[in-house]
Amino acid sequence: MLIILSTYLLVGALAGVLAGLLGIGGGLVIVPMLVFCLSRQAVAPQAVMHIALGTSMASIMFTAVSSFSAHHKRGAVHWPAVRRIVPGILTGTFLGSWVASRLSTNFLKAFFVVFLYYVAFQMLTNGKPRASRDFPGNAGMFGAGNVIGLVSSLVGIGGGTLSVPFMLWCNLAVHQAIGTSAAIGFPIAVAGTVGYIFNGWHLTGLPVPSLGYIYLPALAGIVAASVLTAPLGVRLAHSLPVDKLKRVFAVLLIVVGTRMLVGLV
Repeated sequence: MLIILSTYLLVGALAGVLAGLLGIGGGLVIVPMLVFCLSRQAVAPQAVMHIALGTSMASIMFTAVSSFSAHHKRGAVHWPAVRRIVPGILTGTFLGSWVASRLSTNFLKAFFVVFLYYVAFQMLTNGKPRASRDFPGNAGMFGAGNVIGLVSSLVGIGGGTLSVPFMLWCNLAVHQAIGTSAAIGFPIAVAGTVGYIFNGWHLTGLPVPSLGYIYLPALAGIVAASVLTAPLGVRLAHSLPVDKLKRVFAVLLIVVGTRMLVGLV
C-alpha cells in the first residue's frame, strides 16, 4: 500500500505543478496517469477508465475550493453567472456520470482521446472565441450548463476547457472568465463525485478501499501532493516561457492521446 500511495503522490505532484504552471485542469493529467497506474494494479480492465474519471472528479472537488477562493479575493468571479448556470451544471454532470457508467472503457478512452486532441489544438493555435453576445436566458444557461457538465463528467475534468470559452463568448473579460470557470468547477466536481460513487456503489471487484468508482488511496495521494505543488507551478509561471511550454505540453497531449488510441486497436 505504501508503494501505491507513493505512486499517487507523484501523480498529484506533477498534476499540481502543471496546473499552476500552465493553467490547465488537473484532469487532463490525472486521468491518463491513473489509467496507466490502475492498469498495472490488476484492476479489472472494464473498470479502469471509470475509476480514473471518478477519482479525478473527486480530486478536483478539493482543489477547486482553493482555486475559486483565490479568484474571488481578486473580484474575478461573476457570481450571477455562476448561480444561473449551476442548475444545468449539476444535472448535466450527474447525468454524465450515469451515462459513463453504462459505456465501455474503450469508448470512454476514445472519447477522452478526442478531447485531448481538441485541447491540444486549442493550445497550439491559442484559439479564443470572439465575444459576440451577452449571457443567454435561463433556458440557454441551463442548456449550456448541461453540455459543460455532461462532457466534463465524461472526461473527468473541472470544465474550464469548455466554460472559459463560453464565458469569453458571452463577453466576460479574460480574468473574469477564468475566475468564474474556477467557481463552476466546484459544483461540477461535487456532482461528478456523487454520481461516480452512486453509479459504482453496487459493483464488486473494484480495488479496495473504494467508494463506488472513487479509489481512495489514489485520491488521498493526488490531493495531498497537488495542493502543495500547485503554488510552485504558479511561481514557475512567472519565470518560465509559459506560451512555449503550452505548445510543448500540447504536443505531449497528442502523444499521450495517440498512445491511448493505439492501445484500443
